[in-house]
Amino acid sequence: METKNILIENAVIVADRIKKGSLLIENDKIVEINDKIVANNVDDVINAEKKVLIPGLVNTHTHLSMSLMRGLADDLPLDTWLNDHIWPVEANLNGEHCYAGALLACAEMIKSGTTCFNDMYFFMDSVAKAADEAGIRGMLSHGMIDLGDEDKRKAEFKETKRIIEKCHDTADGRIKVSFGPHSPYTCSEELLEGVRKEADKYGLKIHIHASETQKEVEDVLEAHRKRPFEYLDEIGLLGEDVLAAHAVWLSDNEMEIIKERGVKLSHNPSSNMKLASGISPVSKLLEKGICVSLGTDGAASNNSLDLFEEMKTAALLQKVHTLDPTVLNAHEVFEMATINGAAALGLENGIGTIEVGKKADIVLVDMKTPSLTPFRNPVSHLVYSANGADVDTVICNGEMLMKNRELQTIDEASVISLAEEASQDLLSKS
Repeated sequence: METKNILIENAVIVADRIKKGSLLIENDKIVEINDKIVANNVDDVINAEKKVLIPGLVNTHTHLSMSLMRGLADDLPLDTWLNDHIWPVEANLNGEHCYAGALLACAEMIKSGTTCFNDMYFFMDSVAKAADEAGIRGMLSHGMIDLGDEDKRKAEFKETKRIIEKCHDTADGRIKVSFGPHSPYTCSEELLEGVRKEADKYGLKIHIHASETQKEVEDVLEAHRKRPFEYLDEIGLLGEDVLAAHAVWLSDNEMEIIKERGVKLSHNPSSNMKLASGISPVSKLLEKGICVSLGTDGAASNNSLDLFEEMKTAALLQKVHTLDPTVLNAHEVFEMATINGAAALGLENGIGTIEVGKKADIVLVDMKTPSLTPFRNPVSHLVYSANGADVDTVICNGEMLMKNRELQTIDEASVISLAEEASQDLLSKS
Protein backbone atom coordinates (compact mmCIF):
# COMPACT_ATOMS: atom_id res chain seq x y z
CA MET A 1 0.00 0.00 0.00
CA GLU A 2 1.11 3.56 -0.65
CA THR A 3 2.08 5.39 2.53
CA LYS A 4 2.31 9.15 2.97
CA ASN A 5 4.10 11.56 5.26
CA ILE A 6 1.51 12.69 7.80
CA LEU A 7 1.75 15.49 10.37
CA ILE A 8 -0.62 15.35 13.33
CA GLU A 9 -0.81 18.64 15.25
CA ASN A 10 -2.26 19.78 18.60
CA ALA A 11 -3.04 16.30 19.91
CA VAL A 12 -3.06 15.18 23.54
CA ILE A 13 -0.46 12.43 23.19
CA VAL A 14 -0.65 9.45 25.55
CA ALA A 15 2.96 8.25 25.69
CA ASP A 16 5.42 7.75 28.57
CA ARG A 17 3.85 10.96 29.85
CA ILE A 18 0.73 12.72 28.66
CA LYS A 19 1.33 16.01 26.87
CA LYS A 20 -0.05 18.19 24.11
CA GLY A 21 2.03 18.20 20.97
CA SER A 22 2.59 17.12 17.40
CA LEU A 23 3.74 13.92 15.77
CA LEU A 24 5.31 13.32 12.35
CA ILE A 25 4.95 10.11 10.36
CA GLU A 26 7.27 9.34 7.45
CA ASN A 27 6.32 6.27 5.45
CA ASP A 28 5.50 3.60 8.07
CA LYS A 29 7.24 5.06 11.14
CA ILE A 30 6.96 7.76 13.78
CA VAL A 31 9.98 10.03 13.18
CA GLU A 32 9.36 12.98 15.53
CA ILE A 33 7.28 13.91 18.56
CA ASN A 34 7.49 17.50 19.72
CA ASP A 35 5.58 20.51 21.02
CA LYS A 36 5.53 21.94 17.49
CA ILE A 37 6.88 20.40 14.30
CA VAL A 38 7.76 22.25 11.11
CA ALA A 39 7.94 19.70 8.32
CA ASN A 40 8.45 19.90 4.58
CA ASN A 41 7.04 17.47 2.03
CA VAL A 42 4.05 16.53 4.17
CA ASP A 43 1.19 14.91 2.26
CA ASP A 44 -1.45 15.29 4.96
CA VAL A 45 -1.82 17.56 7.99
CA ILE A 46 -4.35 16.58 10.67
CA ASN A 47 -5.47 19.13 13.23
CA ALA A 48 -6.06 16.96 16.30
CA GLU A 49 -7.34 19.71 18.60
CA LYS A 50 -9.60 18.15 21.28
CA LYS A 51 -8.42 14.67 20.25
CA VAL A 52 -6.34 12.14 22.16
CA LEU A 53 -3.58 10.30 20.29
CA ILE A 54 -2.95 6.73 21.44
CA PRO A 55 -1.25 3.59 20.10
CA GLY A 56 -3.48 1.40 17.94
CA LEU A 57 -5.20 -1.16 20.15
CA VAL A 58 -4.06 -4.80 19.98
CA ASN A 59 -6.72 -7.55 20.13
CA THR A 60 -4.85 -10.73 21.09
CA HIS A 61 -7.59 -13.31 20.64
CA THR A 62 -10.07 -13.30 17.77
CA HIS A 63 -11.92 -15.52 15.34
CA LEU A 64 -12.63 -12.82 12.76
CA SER A 65 -14.76 -14.81 10.34
CA MET A 66 -17.15 -15.75 13.15
CA SER A 67 -18.57 -12.25 12.70
CA LEU A 68 -20.94 -14.03 10.27
CA MET A 69 -22.35 -15.95 13.28
CA ARG A 70 -23.04 -12.89 15.43
CA GLY A 71 -26.26 -13.52 17.37
CA LEU A 72 -26.51 -17.12 16.15
CA ALA A 73 -26.44 -18.96 19.48
CA ASP A 74 -26.70 -16.65 22.46
CA ASP A 75 -27.15 -17.47 26.14
CA LEU A 76 -25.66 -20.97 26.13
CA PRO A 77 -22.79 -22.70 27.97
CA LEU A 78 -19.58 -23.19 25.95
CA ASP A 79 -19.96 -26.95 25.47
CA THR A 80 -23.52 -26.69 24.10
CA TRP A 81 -22.67 -23.54 22.13
CA LEU A 82 -19.75 -25.28 20.38
CA ASN A 83 -21.09 -28.79 19.87
CA ASP A 84 -24.71 -28.08 18.99
CA HIS A 85 -24.49 -24.76 17.19
CA ILE A 86 -21.06 -23.46 16.14
CA TRP A 87 -19.25 -26.58 14.93
CA PRO A 88 -22.22 -27.75 12.77
CA VAL A 89 -22.25 -24.34 11.04
CA GLU A 90 -18.46 -24.30 10.67
CA ALA A 91 -18.62 -27.63 8.83
CA ASN A 92 -20.07 -25.69 5.87
CA LEU A 93 -17.56 -22.84 5.85
CA ASN A 94 -15.59 -22.02 2.71
CA GLY A 95 -12.95 -19.47 1.82
CA GLU A 96 -15.47 -16.94 0.49
CA HIS A 97 -17.38 -17.02 3.77
CA CYS A 98 -14.18 -16.51 5.75
CA TYR A 99 -13.06 -13.65 3.51
CA ALA A 100 -16.39 -11.83 3.90
CA GLY A 101 -16.51 -12.41 7.66
CA ALA A 102 -12.92 -11.27 8.13
CA LEU A 103 -13.46 -8.15 6.03
CA LEU A 104 -16.52 -7.28 8.15
CA ALA A 105 -14.48 -7.82 11.31
CA CYS A 106 -11.64 -5.65 9.97
CA ALA A 107 -14.11 -2.85 9.30
CA GLU A 108 -15.49 -3.15 12.83
CA MET A 109 -12.02 -3.25 14.40
CA ILE A 110 -10.74 -0.26 12.44
CA LYS A 111 -13.83 1.77 13.34
CA SER A 112 -13.23 0.99 17.03
CA GLY A 113 -9.49 1.70 17.10
CA THR A 114 -7.89 -1.74 16.76
CA THR A 115 -4.90 -1.86 14.40
CA CYS A 116 -3.51 -5.32 15.23
CA PHE A 117 -5.22 -8.66 15.92
CA ASN A 118 -4.30 -12.27 16.66
CA ASP A 119 -6.62 -14.70 14.88
CA MET A 120 -7.22 -18.44 14.93
CA TYR A 121 -9.66 -19.95 12.46
CA PHE A 122 -9.95 -21.64 9.05
CA PHE A 123 -9.22 -20.66 5.42
CA MET A 124 -6.64 -18.29 6.83
CA ASP A 125 -5.32 -17.25 3.42
CA SER A 126 -8.78 -15.74 2.85
CA VAL A 127 -8.48 -13.94 6.20
CA ALA A 128 -5.02 -12.70 5.16
CA LYS A 129 -6.49 -11.33 1.93
CA ALA A 130 -9.13 -9.39 3.87
CA ALA A 131 -6.60 -8.00 6.36
CA ASP A 132 -4.28 -7.00 3.53
CA GLU A 133 -7.05 -5.10 1.73
CA ALA A 134 -8.19 -3.42 4.95
CA GLY A 135 -4.61 -2.38 5.78
CA ILE A 136 -4.67 -3.79 9.30
CA ARG A 137 -1.91 -5.74 11.08
CA GLY A 138 -2.52 -9.37 12.03
CA MET A 139 -1.06 -12.64 13.26
CA LEU A 140 -2.90 -15.62 11.79
CA SER A 141 -3.06 -19.27 12.78
CA HIS A 142 -4.97 -22.18 11.30
CA GLY A 143 -7.02 -23.75 14.11
CA MET A 144 -5.62 -27.26 14.46
CA ILE A 145 -7.95 -29.98 15.78
CA ASP A 146 -7.29 -33.72 15.40
CA LEU A 147 -9.28 -35.36 18.26
CA GLY A 148 -6.72 -38.19 18.17
CA ASP A 149 -7.18 -38.95 14.46
CA GLU A 150 -3.81 -39.46 12.73
CA ASP A 151 -5.04 -38.57 9.23
CA LYS A 152 -6.65 -35.40 10.56
CA ARG A 153 -3.43 -34.54 12.37
CA LYS A 154 -1.39 -34.83 9.18
CA ALA A 155 -3.93 -32.69 7.33
CA GLU A 156 -3.74 -29.98 10.03
CA PHE A 157 0.04 -29.73 9.75
CA LYS A 158 -0.20 -29.68 5.95
CA GLU A 159 -2.70 -26.81 6.03
CA THR A 160 -0.67 -24.87 8.60
CA LYS A 161 2.46 -25.16 6.49
CA ARG A 162 0.52 -24.05 3.41
CA ILE A 163 -0.60 -20.91 5.26
CA ILE A 164 2.94 -20.25 6.51
CA GLU A 165 4.37 -20.48 3.00
CA LYS A 166 1.61 -18.40 1.42
CA CYS A 167 0.97 -15.73 4.05
CA HIS A 168 3.83 -15.30 6.55
CA ASP A 169 5.49 -11.90 6.42
CA THR A 170 3.27 -10.64 3.60
CA ALA A 171 1.36 -7.34 3.17
CA ASP A 172 4.45 -5.18 3.74
CA GLY A 173 5.25 -7.28 6.82
CA ARG A 174 1.86 -6.65 8.46
CA ILE A 175 0.71 -10.27 8.21
CA LYS A 176 2.50 -12.93 10.27
CA VAL A 177 1.59 -16.59 10.79
CA SER A 178 1.74 -18.68 13.96
CA PHE A 179 0.82 -22.25 14.94
CA GLY A 180 -2.73 -22.63 16.29
CA PRO A 181 -3.39 -25.86 18.20
CA HIS A 182 -6.98 -25.32 19.34
CA SER A 183 -6.77 -26.60 22.92
CA PRO A 184 -5.52 -29.40 25.18
CA TYR A 185 -8.89 -31.19 24.86
CA THR A 186 -9.25 -31.11 21.05
CA CYS A 187 -5.60 -31.81 20.22
CA SER A 188 -3.74 -35.07 20.79
CA GLU A 189 -0.45 -35.16 22.64
CA GLU A 190 1.21 -36.03 19.33
CA LEU A 191 -0.21 -32.91 17.68
CA LEU A 192 0.88 -30.66 20.56
CA GLU A 193 4.39 -32.13 20.61
CA GLY A 194 4.56 -31.75 16.84
CA VAL A 195 3.54 -28.10 17.12
CA ARG A 196 6.38 -27.43 19.57
CA LYS A 197 8.88 -29.08 17.23
CA GLU A 198 7.63 -27.23 14.13
CA ALA A 199 7.32 -23.87 15.92
CA ASP A 200 10.97 -24.19 16.98
CA LYS A 201 11.95 -25.13 13.42
CA TYR A 202 10.12 -22.19 11.80
CA GLY A 203 10.74 -19.71 14.64
CA LEU A 204 7.01 -18.96 14.89
CA LYS A 205 4.63 -18.27 17.78
CA ILE A 206 2.01 -20.64 19.23
CA HIS A 207 -1.61 -19.55 19.89
CA ILE A 208 -3.81 -21.88 21.98
CA HIS A 209 -6.98 -21.86 24.11
CA ALA A 210 -6.36 -23.14 27.66
CA SER A 211 -8.26 -23.44 30.94
CA GLU A 212 -11.38 -21.69 29.64
CA THR A 213 -13.98 -23.69 31.60
CA GLN A 214 -14.24 -25.94 34.64
CA LYS A 215 -15.31 -28.79 32.35
CA GLU A 216 -12.11 -28.44 30.33
CA VAL A 217 -10.03 -28.69 33.51
CA GLU A 218 -11.98 -31.78 34.62
CA ASP A 219 -11.64 -33.43 31.19
CA VAL A 220 -7.88 -32.80 31.03
CA LEU A 221 -7.47 -34.03 34.61
CA GLU A 222 -9.33 -37.21 33.75
CA ALA A 223 -7.35 -37.80 30.55
CA HIS A 224 -3.87 -36.83 31.78
CA ARG A 225 -4.08 -36.60 35.60
CA LYS A 226 -2.87 -33.01 35.36
CA ARG A 227 -4.50 -29.62 34.98
CA PRO A 228 -4.24 -28.00 31.51
CA PHE A 229 -1.14 -25.85 32.04
CA GLU A 230 0.56 -28.63 34.05
CA TYR A 231 -0.10 -31.03 31.19
CA LEU A 232 1.07 -28.58 28.51
CA ASP A 233 4.22 -27.97 30.55
CA GLU A 234 4.87 -31.69 31.04
CA ILE A 235 4.83 -32.33 27.28
CA GLY A 236 7.11 -29.36 26.63
CA LEU A 237 4.72 -27.07 24.76
CA LEU A 238 5.03 -24.01 26.98
CA GLY A 239 7.54 -21.25 26.41
CA GLU A 240 7.93 -17.51 25.86
CA ASP A 241 6.55 -17.92 22.34
CA VAL A 242 3.16 -19.24 23.58
CA LEU A 243 0.06 -17.05 23.85
CA ALA A 244 -2.74 -18.78 25.73
CA ALA A 245 -6.26 -17.41 25.54
CA HIS A 246 -8.65 -17.35 28.51
CA ALA A 247 -6.65 -18.87 31.43
CA VAL A 248 -9.71 -18.67 33.65
CA TRP A 249 -9.38 -21.70 35.92
CA LEU A 250 -5.82 -21.59 37.25
CA SER A 251 -4.26 -23.20 40.29
CA ASP A 252 -1.42 -21.45 42.15
CA ASN A 253 0.97 -24.01 40.69
CA GLU A 254 -0.21 -23.25 37.15
CA MET A 255 0.33 -19.54 37.72
CA GLU A 256 3.91 -20.28 38.75
CA ILE A 257 4.40 -22.44 35.64
CA ILE A 258 3.04 -19.64 33.43
CA LYS A 259 5.42 -17.16 35.08
CA GLU A 260 8.46 -19.45 34.91
CA ARG A 261 7.91 -20.36 31.27
CA GLY A 262 7.21 -16.78 30.21
CA VAL A 263 3.83 -17.72 28.71
CA LYS A 264 1.72 -14.75 27.56
CA LEU A 265 -2.03 -14.65 28.25
CA SER A 266 -5.05 -13.13 26.51
CA HIS A 267 -7.88 -12.15 28.84
CA ASN A 268 -11.33 -12.25 27.21
CA PRO A 269 -13.71 -10.95 29.90
CA SER A 270 -16.89 -10.38 27.84
CA SER A 271 -16.79 -13.80 26.19
CA ASN A 272 -16.00 -15.49 29.51
CA MET A 273 -18.92 -13.69 31.14
CA LYS A 274 -21.39 -14.35 28.31
CA LEU A 275 -20.60 -18.09 28.25
CA ALA A 276 -20.50 -18.13 32.07
CA SER A 277 -17.03 -19.66 31.86
CA GLY A 278 -15.68 -17.84 34.91
CA ILE A 279 -13.34 -14.99 35.84
CA SER A 280 -9.61 -15.08 35.17
CA PRO A 281 -7.50 -13.98 38.17
CA VAL A 282 -5.98 -11.11 36.16
CA SER A 283 -4.97 -8.89 39.08
CA LYS A 284 -3.09 -11.83 40.65
CA LEU A 285 -1.39 -12.65 37.34
CA LEU A 286 -0.26 -9.06 36.85
CA GLU A 287 1.08 -8.93 40.41
CA LYS A 288 3.26 -11.92 39.52
CA GLY A 289 4.68 -10.03 36.52
CA ILE A 290 2.90 -12.21 33.93
CA CYS A 291 2.12 -10.55 30.61
CA VAL A 292 -1.68 -10.36 30.36
CA SER A 293 -3.17 -8.80 27.24
CA LEU A 294 -6.75 -8.23 26.12
CA GLY A 295 -8.90 -10.00 23.54
CA THR A 296 -12.52 -9.95 22.48
CA ASP A 297 -12.77 -13.57 21.28
CA GLY A 298 -15.06 -14.01 18.27
CA ALA A 299 -18.19 -11.99 17.56
CA ALA A 300 -20.26 -15.14 18.08
CA SER A 301 -19.38 -15.34 21.79
CA ASN A 302 -18.90 -11.65 22.52
CA ASN A 303 -21.04 -10.06 19.78
CA SER A 304 -18.62 -7.11 19.61
CA LEU A 305 -14.98 -6.55 18.65
CA ASP A 306 -14.77 -3.21 20.46
CA LEU A 307 -11.65 -3.21 22.66
CA PHE A 308 -12.73 0.02 24.39
CA GLU A 309 -15.72 -1.85 25.79
CA GLU A 310 -13.43 -4.75 26.68
CA MET A 311 -11.10 -2.47 28.66
CA LYS A 312 -13.94 -1.19 30.85
CA THR A 313 -15.38 -4.69 31.29
CA ALA A 314 -11.99 -6.09 32.30
CA ALA A 315 -11.42 -3.41 34.92
CA LEU A 316 -14.89 -3.60 36.44
CA LEU A 317 -14.94 -7.40 36.47
CA GLN A 318 -11.70 -7.63 38.49
CA LYS A 319 -12.93 -5.02 40.95
CA VAL A 320 -16.23 -6.73 41.68
CA HIS A 321 -14.58 -10.18 41.71
CA THR A 322 -11.95 -9.19 44.28
CA LEU A 323 -14.23 -6.69 46.08
CA ASP A 324 -11.30 -4.26 45.74
CA PRO A 325 -11.85 -1.07 43.70
CA THR A 326 -8.10 -0.42 43.48
CA VAL A 327 -7.21 -3.48 41.39
CA LEU A 328 -6.71 -3.25 37.61
CA ASN A 329 -6.70 0.53 37.43
CA ALA A 330 -7.22 2.46 34.20
CA HIS A 331 -3.51 2.67 33.34
CA GLU A 332 -3.02 -1.09 33.83
CA VAL A 333 -5.96 -2.06 31.64
CA PHE A 334 -4.93 0.48 28.98
CA GLU A 335 -1.50 -1.19 28.90
CA MET A 336 -3.20 -4.59 28.50
CA ALA A 337 -4.85 -3.31 25.31
CA THR A 338 -1.68 -1.72 23.93
CA ILE A 339 1.90 -2.59 24.96
CA ASN A 340 0.98 -5.88 26.69
CA GLY A 341 -0.83 -6.94 23.52
CA ALA A 342 2.21 -6.06 21.44
CA ALA A 343 4.48 -7.98 23.84
CA ALA A 344 2.15 -11.00 23.78
CA LEU A 345 2.69 -11.18 20.01
CA GLY A 346 6.41 -10.46 20.18
CA LEU A 347 5.87 -7.09 18.49
CA GLU A 348 6.69 -4.77 21.40
CA ASN A 349 9.74 -3.31 19.64
CA GLY A 350 7.57 -2.15 16.76
CA ILE A 351 4.12 -1.28 18.12
CA GLY A 352 2.16 -0.79 21.35
CA THR A 353 3.46 2.63 22.46
CA ILE A 354 3.89 6.07 20.94
CA GLU A 355 7.65 6.39 20.44
CA VAL A 356 10.01 7.70 17.77
CA GLY A 357 11.19 4.78 15.63
CA LYS A 358 8.12 2.65 16.18
CA LYS A 359 5.60 1.78 13.50
CA ALA A 360 2.92 4.39 12.84
CA ASP A 361 -0.02 2.44 14.29
CA ILE A 362 -1.97 5.37 15.70
CA VAL A 363 -5.52 6.17 16.78
CA LEU A 364 -7.14 9.56 17.39
CA VAL A 365 -10.09 9.61 19.78
CA ASP A 366 -12.50 12.54 19.61
CA MET A 367 -13.06 14.02 23.07
CA LYS A 368 -15.65 16.58 21.92
CA THR A 369 -18.62 14.46 22.98
CA PRO A 370 -21.02 14.73 25.93
CA SER A 371 -19.87 11.41 27.40
CA LEU A 372 -16.20 12.49 27.44
CA THR A 373 -16.81 15.96 28.92
CA PRO A 374 -15.32 17.54 30.99
CA PHE A 375 -11.98 16.57 29.51
CA ARG A 376 -9.97 15.94 32.65
CA ASN A 377 -8.18 12.58 32.76
CA PRO A 378 -7.40 11.10 29.31
CA VAL A 379 -6.64 7.51 30.35
CA SER A 380 -9.62 7.35 32.71
CA HIS A 381 -11.87 8.66 29.94
CA LEU A 382 -10.47 6.17 27.42
CA VAL A 383 -11.08 3.19 29.72
CA TYR A 384 -14.25 4.10 31.58
CA SER A 385 -16.13 6.51 29.30
CA ALA A 386 -15.12 6.02 25.68
CA ASN A 387 -16.29 3.41 23.22
CA GLY A 388 -15.33 2.53 19.67
CA ALA A 389 -17.74 5.10 18.22
CA ASP A 390 -15.53 7.87 19.65
CA VAL A 391 -12.61 6.87 17.39
CA ASP A 392 -12.07 9.50 14.70
CA THR A 393 -8.90 8.53 12.82
CA VAL A 394 -6.93 5.28 12.46
CA ILE A 395 -3.48 4.85 10.93
CA CYS A 396 -1.69 1.51 10.57
CA ASN A 397 1.84 1.11 9.23
CA GLY A 398 1.66 4.74 8.11
CA GLU A 399 -1.46 4.14 6.00
CA MET A 400 -4.67 6.07 6.69
CA LEU A 401 -7.36 3.43 7.36
CA MET A 402 -10.01 5.80 8.68
CA LYS A 403 -10.30 9.59 8.66
CA ASN A 404 -13.17 11.56 10.22
CA ARG A 405 -14.98 8.25 10.87
CA GLU A 406 -14.84 7.34 7.15
CA LEU A 407 -13.08 4.10 6.18
CA GLN A 408 -10.41 4.81 3.56
CA THR A 409 -9.17 1.39 2.39
CA ILE A 410 -12.44 -0.54 2.10
CA ASP A 411 -15.99 0.46 1.22
CA GLU A 412 -18.13 0.06 4.34
CA ALA A 413 -21.49 -0.38 2.58
CA SER A 414 -20.07 -3.00 0.21
CA VAL A 415 -18.48 -4.90 3.10
CA ILE A 416 -21.77 -4.99 5.03
CA SER A 417 -23.66 -6.19 1.96
CA LEU A 418 -21.06 -8.88 1.20
CA ALA A 419 -21.13 -10.13 4.80
CA GLU A 420 -24.95 -10.28 4.91
CA GLU A 421 -24.99 -12.41 1.75
CA ALA A 422 -22.19 -14.66 3.02
CA SER A 423 -23.92 -15.18 6.38
CA GLN A 424 -27.22 -16.07 4.74
CA ASP A 425 -25.46 -18.50 2.39
CA LEU A 426 -23.59 -20.14 5.26
CA LEU A 427 -26.66 -20.57 7.46
CA SER A 428 -28.77 -21.84 4.54
CA LYS A 429 -26.32 -24.75 4.19
CA SER A 430 -26.51 -25.61 7.87
